[in-house]
Amino acid sequence: MEYLSLLLSLFSCVLLILLLLRSKKTETRALEEVLHSQFQKEFMMNREELAKNLQENRKELTQSIDQLNETLNRKAKEDREELRITLKDFQDSFSKNVETFNNLQKEKFDQMKSKQDEMIKTTELRLERMRETVDEKLHKTLEERLGKSFEMVTKQLLVVQKGLGEMQNIASGVGDLKKVLSNVKTRGVLGEIQLGNILEEIMTPDQYATNVKTKQDSDALVEFAIKLPGRGTNDQAVFLPIDAKFPQEDYVRLQNAYEAGDAVAVELSKKALLQAVKKFAKDIAKKYIDPPHTTDFGIMFLPVEGLFAEVVRQPDMIAMLQREYKIVVTGPTTLAAMLNSLQMGFKTLAIQKRSIDVWNLLAALKK
Repeated sequence: MEYLSLLLSLFSCVLLILLLLRSKKTETRALEEVLHSQFQKEFMMNREELAKNLQENRKELTQSIDQLNETLNRKAKEDREELRITLKDFQDSFSKNVETFNNLQKEKFDQMKSKQDEMIKTTELRLERMRETVDEKLHKTLEERLGKSFEMVTKQLLVVQKGLGEMQNIASGVGDLKKVLSNVKTRGVLGEIQLGNILEEIMTPDQYATNVKTKQDSDALVEFAIKLPGRGTNDQAVFLPIDAKFPQEDYVRLQNAYEAGDAVAVELSKKALLQAVKKFAKDIAKKYIDPPHTTDFGIMFLPVEGLFAEVVRQPDMIAMLQREYKIVVTGPTTLAAMLNSLQMGFKTLAIQKRSIDVWNLLAALKK
């Protein structure tokens, strides 16, 4: 408003000047002086008033700016305080939510772990029951088969013992037997027949073979060979060669020396007998033993228990045969016991294979 009044005053002065310019020239100078004086006075007043108004306006503007700054500062302070409180509330709320979420997750995980542990215990209990059932059945089957095997061995030993008794009863006919055995071919056939009978009574037909070529670079055929299972599932059978030998002349001379009580003849006959057995062992090792197609040892079968007893009385001889020629000497009773042990081993191996299949099935079920 003050600026507007100032502009109106200036405008009125200008109009007054224009009117005076139209007056007479005589009055122009005096009027100009009056106007000039009045204009100066008016201008000074307006300038003073303008300066005063400007000063007041500056003061008022300064006060307004100060009030505005104070208001802004107070508002900013209030806003900061409100924002701090809001952030604190949000932080507290977020922390509570995180804690609640963690507790909920922990509770869920605890429940899952409890259920998993319960499931594992239940599974282990069921597997343990299955294992006990399988073990019980395997144990029962093994006991039954072992019992049958021992019963068979006992019966066979009784038969052998009975046979020995019968041999003692027919000792009077040994003379005739000596005549028959004087022929080397007859003695060999007799040993083979006795060996074949023992194998036929104890082993199954698919567990042994006759007249087998066991050595690759030799055409010699061993009389009998036990088929042992190979190391792998598809490996061929490994043969255990068994050859029957009967040094009848040396054994008869030794028996005659015993009956005559001739110590020198006994020693000479014994040395000759052991030398013959040693030669037989060397011959078996050379012709029939060929690892890995065969076992690293062979069996020499002596068909007479008395002959076997004479050889066994020399432990150094037995050790030498096993060490140098890998030959195990057996008699009828010893061979029967050995074959029964092998038969039990075959049965145990079959049971073991079945048990391995059962355990593999249990492992698959457990997975």
